[in-house]
Amino acid sequence: MDTAPGQPLDSTPQAPRKVRSLFLSDIHLGSRACRAEELLEFLREYEASNIFLLGDIVDFWAMSRSLYWPPAHNTVVQKILKKARHHVRVYLIPGNHDEALRDYVGSSFGDIALLRDHVHTTADGHRYALLHGDEYDQVTHYHRWVSVLGDVSYTLLVHVNRLLSLVRRKFGVSGHWSLADYAKRNVLRAVSFISDFETSVVHNVKKRGLDGVICGHIHTPAIKRIDGLTYMNCGDWVDSCTAIVEHLDGRMELVRWTQTSETSAAHAVAIAEAPAA
Repeated sequence: MDTAPGQPLDSTPQAPRKVRSLFLSDIHLGSRACRAEELLEFLREYEASNIFLLGDIVDFWAMSRSLYWPPAHNTVVQKILKKARHHVRVYLIPGNHDEALRDYVGSSFGDIALLRDHVHTTADGHRYALLHGDEYDQVTHYHRWVSVLGDVSYTLLVHVNRLLSLVRRKFGVSGHWSLADYAKRNVLRAVSFISDFETSVVHNVKKRGLDGVICGHIHTPAIKRIDGLTYMNCGDWVDSCTAIVEHLDGRMELVRWTQTSETSAAHAVAIAEAPAA
């Protein structure tokens, strides 16, 4: 039986949940903010036929400031490569933090295909544009130094939030709460930026006659209807630990990998489903 949105999945040991596709973005391997252990747990939870990596998978920006590559980051890469070798179709669309990979679009490495963008057709026939999204961010596109400064500031917020999360768990406070997400949703300019980004992405995808878009880049997980199209953002694996899941029947769902303070057990929590077209 399907889990209703907002309810945790059973935490007892079980076989991987079979789904059609996983959509992941903004993992930021090579950054100290990357939550690779949680991602590995998530990948063990789901068995997918397709995995779409929608940009900023490896954080070359962070690695240019200081080299950081712990064993868990290497394990993520090895696990994805292993899936690709075992008949899982894996596609990588580079983002701005791993833009160097755009020079290799059209080629493959380790059975992973590099694409500039892609149109994915779900099991129920809906067609979604897949992209990272930095091309619709005017700051990243035209003022790279501002974007780099913002990246450093965001990383600091994530580290502070981790300390707050430890305190919350110590005092038995359950549930997900993010300082970075709170700042994005309550600072006027950040709210305006997110809204402008979402509107710009949807406006351009609508010209292509598609049903919607799945992207990343702004680290703000969402499934919503905008101007008659379905907008989906994967979120990230530095703060929200979220992904988009396509079930076998084509149903699209936004899930968060979270930990409960009572049991220290990790759960995949369904937080939103794609609204009906």
